[in-house]
Amino acid sequence: MKKKLVLVGNGMAGVNCIEQLLKLAPNRYDITIFGSEPHPNYNRILLSSVLAGDADMKDIVINERSWYAENGIALHTSHTVTGIDPVKKTVTTDKGLSAAYDELIIATGSNAFMLPVPGADKEGVIAFRDIKDCETMMDAAKHYKKAVVIGGGLLGLEAARGLLNLNMDVTVVHKHPFLMERQLDQTASILLRKELEGQGMRFLMSKNTEQILGKKRVSAIRFSDGTSEEADLVVMAIGIRPNIALARTTGITINQGIVVNDFMETNIPHIHAVGECAEHNGVAYGLVAPLYEQGAVIAKRLAGVETDGYHGSIVSTKLKVSGVDVFSAGVYADRPDTRSVRVQDDFAGIYKKAVIQDGKVIGAVLFGDIGDGSRLFKMIRTGEDVTGREREVLIPSSGAPAKSGADLVAEMPDDEVVCGCNGVTKGAIVSAIKEKGCSSIGEIKACTKASASCGGCKPLVGDVLTYVLGADGVKTVKEGMCGCTTLGRDEVVEAIRGMHLTTSKEVMNVLGWANEEGCSKCRPALNYYLGMVWPNEHEDERESRFVNERNHANIQKDGTYSVVPRMYGGVTTPEDLKKIADIALKYNVPLVKMTGGQRIDLLGVKKEDLPGMWADLDMPSGYAYGKTLRTVKTCVGETFCRFGTQDAMGMGIKLEKKFERLSAPAKVKMAVSGCPRNCAEATIKDFGVVAIDGGWELYVGGNGGTKLRGCDLLTKVKTEDEVIEWSGAYVQFYRETGKYNERTSEWVERMGLDTIKAALEKKEDRLALMERIEHALSLTKDPWKEIIEKRELNETFVPLSEETPATAG
Repeated sequence: MKKKLVLVGNGMAGVNCIEQLLKLAPNRYDITIFGSEPHPNYNRILLSSVLAGDADMKDIVINERSWYAENGIALHTSHTVTGIDPVKKTVTTDKGLSAAYDELIIATGSNAFMLPVPGADKEGVIAFRDIKDCETMMDAAKHYKKAVVIGGGLLGLEAARGLLNLNMDVTVVHKHPFLMERQLDQTASILLRKELEGQGMRFLMSKNTEQILGKKRVSAIRFSDGTSEEADLVVMAIGIRPNIALARTTGITINQGIVVNDFMETNIPHIHAVGECAEHNGVAYGLVAPLYEQGAVIAKRLAGVETDGYHGSIVSTKLKVSGVDVFSAGVYADRPDTRSVRVQDDFAGIYKKAVIQDGKVIGAVLFGDIGDGSRLFKMIRTGEDVTGREREVLIPSSGAPAKSGADLVAEMPDDEVVCGCNGVTKGAIVSAIKEKGCSSIGEIKACTKASASCGGCKPLVGDVLTYVLGADGVKTVKEGMCGCTTLGRDEVVEAIRGMHLTTSKEVMNVLGWANEEGCSKCRPALNYYLGMVWPNEHEDERESRFVNERNHANIQKDGTYSVVPRMYGGVTTPEDLKKIADIALKYNVPLVKMTGGQRIDLLGVKKEDLPGMWADLDMPSGYAYGKTLRTVKTCVGETFCRFGTQDAMGMGIKLEKKFERLSAPAKVKMAVSGCPRNCAEATIKDFGVVAIDGGWELYVGGNGGTKLRGCDLLTKVKTEDEVIEWSGAYVQFYRETGKYNERTSEWVERMGLDTIKAALEKKEDRLALMERIEHALSLTKDPWKEIIEKRELNETFVPLSEETPATAG
């Protein structure tokens, strides 16, 4: 008869312990898992990716609900265990559910620490710990502008990066003079701060929060030095505390965390603890690798496999902070009894430091290039003597051959963690290769989960494959447009042209799509490519468009819509303003807002009111939802400004009227500034025009959003006609060579500016591109009129994921 095993906590540490147990003894226990959150097991490390918009909930789930069912596990989400009876061996939840156990594992994790200052309970003051916190921040970003993150550690910086991506103004407050002081030395911290300031973060260092101000909702923070900072949202990311509330009521010995021995056992028989809630030899760990090592010990004990127990961990931190690679391990601060080897390249943004004591490497910090991390960590763990060759730790001798990745893997112990996100060791990957025949990174990912999360360990996983199989034995599996095909964008477009395919169904059938219905990633892309290649023959597949495009308005979090009429060049008339105001009153529009693109946004419109509103407006759509030309921002130029040298408004209106409704791989924003003072911010747009004496400068590839990028100068021209010619040729070349969902800022870097210049250099080539774009434009129609004439809003569509509510700017 199977024994009963209960796991309290559905987080990463506890469920990984169960995974390891199932491998060792798959049929030994009837397993029940309780989790307070409504979700299955997910990767908390990737919450910042959810906040940043790079992933959603389904992308960070580690184990789907089907996994629990396949392994016979009874999962109870949204259940918080409130009591343990060690005598009767039962646990009870807040919803009255009771479960018996023979063995119990407590994995309750930790709680975010909230500063005990006046006002900390106000609305808009939150932690950053779980999916609910992410949702709160994303919701706040739709209504508020100013965010303050308290805490300049890893979690705080990731929260700040995500809030920047949500278009909030972000200030990071830190009580220390340097960021990430627990992982970085002063030099690396300064480099990181410079990088993050370049991304748009603002920092207030050496500040202690004294009070949070506001009535019901936070309005500002006051510091102990008497200064203050305005805030609509305050995120506290200042640390975690082991969640020991359940253990405290049970009679289990607690200190900082739940006290455990080398076998992760508490003082009460048959009750174990693992993860951030556990304290071993006075230490409560917060990194993934030690928690998985602890879980392995419990799994072996419960499976009856011999183990010498857990003896603590030497930890390293290898991570990507807002796009910057960082590594640290051991003792990284300089002391009187240590000496250091340093390498610094400010131009490349690289800094490396190894701290040496008594001939041994005891710590290291790497910034920008962390390729030496595994090798240095091995030195720290093994205590390798480097006497006489200290400089070679970071600076190889001139005659020494460079070691390959496979050579370095050969020196790694089997228990060294390769994938920190999922706790996968070198030994586990080697076993998957030898025992299960894995021969590609994708197969390793499917088998072990290595590289399945942030992907930062992919190169090292590839090195392990090369080490075991040799370079010729590693299978290279090409990644296609999506999981439905291994074909890339260029191959698909070439097939569309060469085989004269005119519908998505044809493409999927002829090219052997794995999923014959396609997915939310490839269907919109195919619809675009087909329309771009065959503008005359391909009929737009509305079922392949996202909800915003189908309804010609941006869906908001409450199911209402945002309507943005077109205002060419940001210019309007009193008559149009009055019309918009009258319609806002007629349809009881809750909010009327100016957008960053110089237009008016009507927010909170009911779906059923959209046809009537568009009919009453009788204005073109501003395409605030589309992969097309969104706006052409202008300054007043020479018409009014004393510095203006050209008619910026007139040029902007010409551009917008020329290219409105034109489909593109991604949204396109333009701007025209009437002089080099650049008030319209033309040099951070997809296509920017700046007036100079006697002509215009044309800039390309800018982005003022998530991934800030300044424009490159494409060319200088003299006339407005030349501006239209070059802009049309440029946009058409982008349409024909860009990947679906690829902004011009990414496209320019992928293609190379020289390639683009060469494609547009000859007038005959520009005119040929202009001819093709003119033809495409001649076939466009106002889709907002369809919504009026056909009343299509209640059609049934094949569902695509409904886009995250977007701003209209």
